[in-house]
Amino acid sequence: MIPCRERMEIEYKFQIPPDRLAAVEEDLRQGPVQPLRLRARYFDTPDGALAAQSIVLRLRQEGDRWVQTVKAPGCHPLERHEHNADLGQDAAAAPALPDLSRHEGTPAGRLLRLVLAHAGAGLVGTYGTDIQRLVRQVRQGDALVALALDQGRVIAHAGTPDAVASEVCELELELLDGPVGDLAALAAEWAGRHGLWFSTLSKAERGQRLLAGRASGAAVHAAPLQLARGQDDGLALQRAMVANCLAQVLPNASEIAAGIEDGDLVHQLRVGLRRLRTALRELDGLGAGAFDAGWTPPLVDAFRALGTLRDGAEVVQRFASPLRDAGAPRVEIPAGAHAAPGAADVVRAPAFQRTLVALIGFAAGGGPAPAEPLGPQAARRYLRHRLRRLHRAVVGAAQDFEGLDAAQQHRVRKRLKRLRYLAEFAASLFRARAAERYLAQLKPVQEALGSLNDTATAAALYCDAAQSDPLAWFAAGWLESQRPGCARASRKALAALRRQAEPFWRRR
Repeated sequence: MIPCRERMEIEYKFQIPPDRLAAVEEDLRQGPVQPLRLRARYFDTPDGALAAQSIVLRLRQEGDRWVQTVKAPGCHPLERHEHNADLGQDAAAAPALPDLSRHEGTPAGRLLRLVLAHAGAGLVGTYGTDIQRLVRQVRQGDALVALALDQGRVIAHAGTPDAVASEVCELELELLDGPVGDLAALAAEWAGRHGLWFSTLSKAERGQRLLAGRASGAAVHAAPLQLARGQDDGLALQRAMVANCLAQVLPNASEIAAGIEDGDLVHQLRVGLRRLRTALRELDGLGAGAFDAGWTPPLVDAFRALGTLRDGAEVVQRFASPLRDAGAPRVEIPAGAHAAPGAADVVRAPAFQRTLVALIGFAAGGGPAPAEPLGPQAARRYLRHRLRRLHRAVVGAAQDFEGLDAAQQHRVRKRLKRLRYLAEFAASLFRARAAERYLAQLKPVQEALGSLNDTATAAALYCDAAQSDPLAWFAAGWLESQRPGCARASRKALAALRRQAEPFWRRR
């Protein structure tokens, strides 16, 4: 009989800056460590059906033993289903292809079978890894944690002229036993001490990128919230909604921290941060005391710093053609006027990383439980109240929107975004189709208010530029002349929403 082990893998993975590697290894060696060489072969269908579903299937030599492993997504950013089958010490125990029967009856095995059956194709070898691992087990509170320093390579097309590799230098902290909160505390300690940043880039993803010839991943957009059966009390909703936000925030932040400067990544990270801030603000009452007030300031700081980097370039590009058509002289917006840390520095900032670590731990079940979380019915009543309050505040601005000052108009836009995100979070708890119609009715208002905001931002940029280049006054004046029309369009869109919107949270 082949020994098998089924468990839920819960771990943090951090990238190590090259100049901090020696310090990390020295720190790790403060206790007993076990060196281990890990050589693995990964498998998928020819068209990548497993990778498309974030399923990993591998054969790995761990020291003198071979282990067959399947991994599949769990319910939150820290969690993955994992099933291991120990094939023994004999080198001949490693077959050319994995034996899927070794994973029968496990959650990961069922997902594997389902995807392969749908793909209708056999398995082929894809890429491999050669890793030197240094492992140490430590106690943190009531938790037992394995710290693993991995150095090595992921290799695709090995043994051919097309061979390519990706270097690996990362620290993993895996929960072996005990509470997630203690794991999160240890992860925050190591990340803060050594300037590490959280990464979603797995060795499997590195291999897939090598095969595809891609240096980075695409920007990740928000996905609809899907609640499991019984996941409807206040605390469960808080964890699920934070996890949904992190599923967008973490991969985009991971790419940016690795040095990928891409406007779409920055934009989607900012969207994710706004959604996350909305969740922390609007959902606190679902389980009072579960959210830490200290989480919000670093998220706000990162959001604003990234906005400073992105807004200038975006609005200048948007208005380049209209300004040219209006006869505006060409003006260069000096980059120095918006000097700020680079996007990677913003994301790697210790306070931001510490907050991500804490939020990931919370989504995975860590942190103090609120004294009295709301039950399912009370949670729905609470969400109705918050949705109704935001809806009334937004449509109420239609009456005198053009009479509001710029700051007040901007607050209406921010309320609308919170209303949209809260509606998306709550949609599956009420009438899904009615929620879709309501969200569609919000879109024209968001576009109108967004146009007004972009016009105001561009006008401010050109006003600043005019201090050193008088030619910029033409653009600044033209943009200011567009603001009344944008405000009028926003007021009409708000009025239409007030007349036509059918709040989906109302009782029938």
